[in-house]
Amino acid sequence: MSKGPAKTIADITKGFAKHQYICSEQISTAVYLANELEKPILIEGPPGVGKTELANTAALYYKKALLRLQCYEGLDETKALYEWRYGKQLLYTQILKEQMQEVLEGAKGLKESLDRLMEFEDIFFSEQFLESRPLLKSLTSSEGTVLLIDEVDKADEEFEALLLEILSEFQVSIPELGVKKAVVKPLVILTSNNSREIGDALKRRCLHLYIPFPDAKLEREIIQARVPEISKSLQIQLVDFVQGLRELDLKKLPAISETIDWAKTLILLNADELSQELAKSTLNVLLKHQQDIDVVQKEVPRLVMASDG
Repeated sequence: MSKGPAKTIADITKGFAKHQYICSEQISTAVYLANELEKPILIEGPPGVGKTELANTAALYYKKALLRLQCYEGLDETKALYEWRYGKQLLYTQILKEQMQEVLEGAKGLKESLDRLMEFEDIFFSEQFLESRPLLKSLTSSEGTVLLIDEVDKADEEFEALLLEILSEFQVSIPELGVKKAVVKPLVILTSNNSREIGDALKRRCLHLYIPFPDAKLEREIIQARVPEISKSLQIQLVDFVQGLRELDLKKLPAISETIDWAKTLILLNADELSQELAKSTLNVLLKHQQDIDVVQKEVPRLVMASDG
């Protein structure tokens, strides 16, 4: 794993900020420890709080390629780890069939014929016929990578078992080729939206980081970094409004990604301040369910008034 340019936790905070990712102390500490201890990070938290973006920024900061594995129900090793290039194997088989006479020419007896054919079988399951997927690519990279295993909670428990050897030993066993050990250990970041409980065996192999919704101060810093053209007064208003929204009983609370989108929307609409009419007309940027919009419509006057201080 790359030790990278980071020497202290403060270096990571400053370095990530240059890439417009504002870290809390907990986030900077987790990234620092993961790099120094060569351990994966399991990041949990609600959608939209910056879990995936953390991996993107880590790749930029450490100047490594980002390899992303998007998890889903039914994901298996052929999509995550490797599969054989069946088309090339089939073509190879056809070529071997056409040259069979030449291959067996001069062979004395059945045993020698079989021995010659077995030599070709070894080639059949060699690396030239192997199609590497993100997990194997991250282990075989000579430059080192940031490996993002995104939304691991969406994959089956069987997939977690596949990850155990990789995350504890940074190696994987391929029956036909033997053990593949990491050339340069990747920085591994797993994310979870808590749709199901992650198994203890997987958790023990990882550092744990929970990213909650940001407080008002941190959210203002994030908006300033991502939407620098917004005025200070409007920035305070919209963050206070969103903070108030998160106190309501909604189906899906707006995350930082929605706050950023809303800030960009208000800039596009040439807004100088947040009014009730503007808030009501742009609620669909913050909220993704109509029932939440219906609830918030009634609360807009109070929320706008509160955001005015």
